[in-house]
Amino acid sequence: MYTLVRRFIKTGVLFLMAGLALGAWLLVRRELFGIFPHPHLVSAHAHAIFVGFVMFLIFGVALWLFPRAARDDKRYTPERAELSYRVLTVATGARFLSEASRAWSDSRLLAWIVVLGGVGQAVGIAIYFWTMWSRIRPVGSQIREARGEKF
Repeated sequence: MYTLVRRFIKTGVLFLMAGLALGAWLLVRRELFGIFPHPHLVSAHAHAIFVGFVMFLIFGVALWLFPRAARDDKRYTPERAELSYRVLTVATGARFLSEASRAWSDSRLLAWIVVLGGVGQAVGIAIYFWTMWSRIRPVGSQIREARGEKF
């Protein structure tokens, strides 16, 4: 498992811990004190878990397991995969922190950071799939399928 794969997975685990901590705090406040969570806190929790953990974990494992890029592949470059990681990390972190902060502030700056974080997440995911698209290909399985093997 090489560095970028480990980075995706470990960053995902950090987002999971942040999302679980926020979720536990929201649960305690709701169940023990009757304080229902602010919608921005619910959204921050959801994005930390679903984008921050689930997507990062999927992306890291896919980067590790998918067939290597063909030698003549111009689309896949390790630098572009790294760019995807950096954009997603910054965007998801910014969205999580600013969206959680919006529960206590109506700051237009925070609102813009939430929006830019969300757009950044979409851009980071698009960069990832643009980079990985050519690695989603058969490597040997097309021969077995042609012989009639079912999976």
